Amino acid sequence: MRITAIALASALSLSPVWASPLPDSATLDVKLELPTLDVANYARPYVAIWLEDSNRDAVANLALWTGNQTDWLKDIRRWWRQFGRYNAEHIDGYSSATRTAGVHSLKWDGTGNDGQRLQQGEYTLYVEVVREHGGRDLVRQRVTLGGDAFAITTQPMAEVGAIELNYQP
Repeated sequence: MRITAIALASALSLSPVWASPLPDSATLDVKLELPTLDVANYARPYVAIWLEDSNRDAVANLALWTGNQTDWLKDIRRWWRQFGRYNAEHIDGYSSATRTAGVHSLKWDGTGNDGQRLQQGEYTLYVEVVREHGGRDLVRQRVTLGGDAFAITTQPMAEVGAIELNYQP
């Protein structure tokens, strides 16, 4: 029994590594392409980019490109269910204009929706792209945010091209 207690105490002593916040210098660069589509009545897509923790809680909204069109927010389905419907009164504070076709970049500074640094650990980055009277894509990418840098490129889809993620601790 004593060996088990010592082993448990040793294992628990490792957990503070994941319980520590991201370094102040941590950044995640996101570069995504909104492809040019040859369709009738093309409308600029609505885009939401956010991080969810292992409990599927939306802990950091990186971008919301909807312009002043609030009627279509519910069509960004995953984002709306996880965050939007609970925080509709704050959307004006962080949404920005829709983007034209092309490559767009943003830099995330490691802070969560509460203004505090996120804890090091496992997250899922979501990019949801929806076009009015058009298509819809949802990209999910698991990432480990902590002390190790990484670069990931996702596969292109119909409404969103390849997404490049570059994390620096």
